[in-house]
Amino acid sequence: MIQILLVEDDENISFGIKAALKRKEYACTSCTTIEEAKRVFTDSFQLVLLDLNLPDGTGYEFCSWVKERSQMPIIFLTVRDDVKDITRGLDMGADDYITKPFHIAVLESRIAAVLRRIGSEQNTEEKKGLLSCGDIQLDTEKMQAYLDGSPVDLTALEYRLLYVMMENKGRTLPRNLILEKLWDAEGNFVNDNTLTVTVKRLRKKLLDTKYIVTIRGIGYRMEECV
Repeated sequence: MIQILLVEDDENISFGIKAALKRKEYACTSCTTIEEAKRVFTDSFQLVLLDLNLPDGTGYEFCSWVKERSQMPIIFLTVRDDVKDITRGLDMGADDYITKPFHIAVLESRIAAVLRRIGSEQNTEEKKGLLSCGDIQLDTEKMQAYLDGSPVDLTALEYRLLYVMMENKGRTLPRNLILEKLWDAEGNFVNDNTLTVTVKRLRKKLLDTKYIVTIRGIGYRMEECV
């Protein structure tokens, strides 16, 4: 059974989330403070749902604490909807950021997307060099993209962009993080306008794929369920 750690100090929100997770047959352990969350935290959890405003600190603090110890995925739940706050959380390694109020179905969908990504990464270890999202496949050993089994001719930059997004399928990637990864790949600078144009061209070559989702003001997410 999937074990989820919920760190949320609002009792009403916590109750609603736990009830929804139980219906989905997830096991949920809830905490109201960072101190309590640190006490109960173990590697047996597969996911952390984390409020940003907590009685004894911020979710950013607990996120950093977790990331120092594991690569466990984290989804922020918060009333803060400023782009700077969202980007800060994603840059710290959080997998997603959901602003309150939210529909419980949205939370369930985001949780499912993160868990699928984890499963995909595990399968990738077993099937080295193969990444997939819907009808898009990427053979990293051959450095070849496919759409529904047919090869797609990509430039080096388009390939690297697709690789970064598929490697992080289900995770929202801020534009600046994508730019850093593209820059690091070759040691060449890629600016914001180049990224916008490259995404547009990549989508066109993938026949206007719906799997590359634009997150307004933040960046992009490769999402299998849209």
